[in-house]
Amino acid sequence: MHAIGIDIGGTKIAGALVDEDGEIVSETRVPTPTTTELIEDAVVSMVSVLAAGRNIDGVGVAAAGFIDAAQSTVYYAPNISWRNEPFQARLSARLDLPIVIDNDANAAGWAEFRYGAGRLFSDMVMLTIGTGVGGAIVTDDRLFRGGFGAGAELGHMRLIPDGYPCGCGQHGCLEQYGSGRALLRFANELADAGGIGQILADRRAEVGTLTGHDISELIVAGDGGAVAALRQLGSWLGQGCASLGAVLDPQLFVIGGGVAQAGDLLLEPIRASYLEHLPARGYHPEPEFRIAELVNNAGVVGAADLARVAARRTLPVEL
Repeated sequence: MHAIGIDIGGTKIAGALVDEDGEIVSETRVPTPTTTELIEDAVVSMVSVLAAGRNIDGVGVAAAGFIDAAQSTVYYAPNISWRNEPFQARLSARLDLPIVIDNDANAAGWAEFRYGAGRLFSDMVMLTIGTGVGGAIVTDDRLFRGGFGAGAELGHMRLIPDGYPCGCGQHGCLEQYGSGRALLRFANELADAGGIGQILADRRAEVGTLTGHDISELIVAGDGGAVAALRQLGSWLGQGCASLGAVLDPQLFVIGGGVAQAGDLLLEPIRASYLEHLPARGYHPEPEFRIAELVNNAGVVGAADLARVAARRTLPVEL
């Protein structure tokens, strides 16, 4: 049996037909429309195309934002003008298939747990490092959503009470120190200081504004300033992981998102900082740290499998 996963992003909607082994059978994508009605139309059209001639277990839709515990209503979406949007009901009225809605980081984390870096573990935390910081928690083989469905917003765990302002309205969130935006800020600070940041300063003078692509290129080239910025990012992420570890005690931390392409160059400072801030170090089992394996496919694969789980009610997951 197959399931369909839909991942609604700020710029594109990706859809895939996924089998029970997490393999993508067919896929499609379109630019994200500007209105709720057009997004709904796009999702219905994608599902109809992907489902043609197949037996489908269900449809999972992943989107950035707060989703209720019933996996039906989007409380709030930062990239789309959804406020208490009953998106499941809207789709169900047009599609004769079981449908669930979930947070995009939950979907990606579930995909890694089921088919990727976390498939041999029962307790896992995933951090997705992109423009912001997303998160997912699996504990005792169950996806954690919280009492209202909006749990595991790990990027908004506060590290510094009076730190940098965050888009969530608070200050000092992990997202302001462990995201792609933070990496750019660290790189620009090093460029301003000169010394080890001189090549960063030269690149900035050449292109006008440093981008994530510029930093990635310089990291791959081994530039000391770019690597130092990455290590600074890793240090903050390690502190965040240590706090999460004290509460959740996971066997594994999975690091995903665009910045994770740096691989061990990012994992090494995360591990070091984690151990530095780990309570009762030396008397506490140490988790593993791994890079996510499914990369750009995690959202659709996870959404599809969550739909299959919801439809069958046989796999161990909280719904």
